[in-house]
Amino acid sequence: MTQVLEALRAAVGPGRVASADRIDDRYLADWVVPMPGGRPLALVRPATTTEVSAVAAACHHARVPLVVQGGRTGLAGGATPVSDGVVMSLELMSGVEEIDEPAATMTVLAGTPLQVVQDAAASAGLFFGLDMGARGSCQIGGNVATNAGGNRVIRYGMMRDLVLGLEVVLADGTVISSLNRLIKNNAGFDLRQVFVGSEGTLGIVTRAVLRLHPQPRSQCTAFCAVDSFDQVLGLLQHARSRLGGTLSAFELLWGDFYELMTGAGGAPAPLAPGRSGYVLVEALGSDPVRDPQQFDDMLEEAAAARLVTDAVIAHSAADARPFWHVRDASGEFPRLGWPALGYDIGIPTRRIGTFIEACRERLRARWPDSRTAFFGHVGDSNLHLHVHTPADVPIHAVTDLVYGLVREWRGTIAAEHGIGTLRRPYLAHSRTPEEIALMRRLKAALDPRGILNPGKVVEATPVAD
Repeated sequence: MTQVLEALRAAVGPGRVASADRIDDRYLADWVVPMPGGRPLALVRPATTTEVSAVAAACHHARVPLVVQGGRTGLAGGATPVSDGVVMSLELMSGVEEIDEPAATMTVLAGTPLQVVQDAAASAGLFFGLDMGARGSCQIGGNVATNAGGNRVIRYGMMRDLVLGLEVVLADGTVISSLNRLIKNNAGFDLRQVFVGSEGTLGIVTRAVLRLHPQPRSQCTAFCAVDSFDQVLGLLQHARSRLGGTLSAFELLWGDFYELMTGAGGAPAPLAPGRSGYVLVEALGSDPVRDPQQFDDMLEEAAAARLVTDAVIAHSAADARPFWHVRDASGEFPRLGWPALGYDIGIPTRRIGTFIEACRERLRARWPDSRTAFFGHVGDSNLHLHVHTPADVPIHAVTDLVYGLVREWRGTIAAEHGIGTLRRPYLAHSRTPEEIALMRRLKAALDPRGILNPGKVVEATPVAD
């Protein structure tokens, strides 16, 4: 332990290393998963890639586990430290290094908050497509490590679609500088995709080259009430057909979620409660004159075809904020006495309605007093579920039921939040034995001593020296 602390202090300076008894509690958990016990050996806060490399090399040499943290907003336990290891926060590695307007790219340090990236892109007349409720706290490195999704995947894709290049530090301290700025580059393997979504188990992201898009000149948003999932599917197809590439969000809030958040949650209610569901439709366009008319026409046609029951429209970002307030109120579950643990699953879009019916039936058959709240990004097949059960019901029993149903429906147990520690026991519900075996081979190749983020996603047998 003494040797490790000395090596860390030599790597970053004594002022940015805290021993076990001096680590602030905020570094001992991510958003929902605290440490199971004990404390890390040390907290280290590097400010440069060179320092990250030195820290990794020291931990690799001593065979000490190393857990990297970003904004600690994850929901799967991917940034939870281990008691016998080192926790490394990248919060000091923050900043936009370059914006290339003609190429529409931005190079940033891994600790840069997402909102800083969004604001910097806007100041340059450009747009970064990733967005989520934790935008002010989550960091780009964590977004890359978890392949973050969010609200606008239907148009801009997941994080992997928005990353052109990466700088990554391997477990032994080797720096891989693959800061590609080209959209077309087929020179060998696409190494960035090895690390996107790897949750810090294969390498440490220190820089990223991000792909930007034109700044939208119009924003049209509607909050619609629907009475059936068939209406939802019809509205989705209609909006895609009429809005084309401007359709940027299609969020569905089931009635149970809407009534909870506009009731006890305190969010403003754009429409009266009592409907089966509520759809938030957003279009981002380039023509501030024609786009609103096209959006209004789309909605009028949807109403005539009985695809919506009621609706309100906003033609500006300011007017749309109350709509998004309801959607982003999902962070209120803990305050309302619901378990912080939610389920982030993926189900083929056409089958989401029948899946929800089956899920509710099975939960209530086993626990008649259980309550559910469903919401999600239906346009990209991502469904979020929270379950409230009596206090004596173990969480793992609920999880077994939900994930067992996901396996039956051939869905995924992790649509956008990652595997971390919470979903690791259920990985085989969504991945074949051959896929998991290949993941382990990659882990063993890139982290032979098994020091990076142990206990997360998959483990590999450490290679003997």
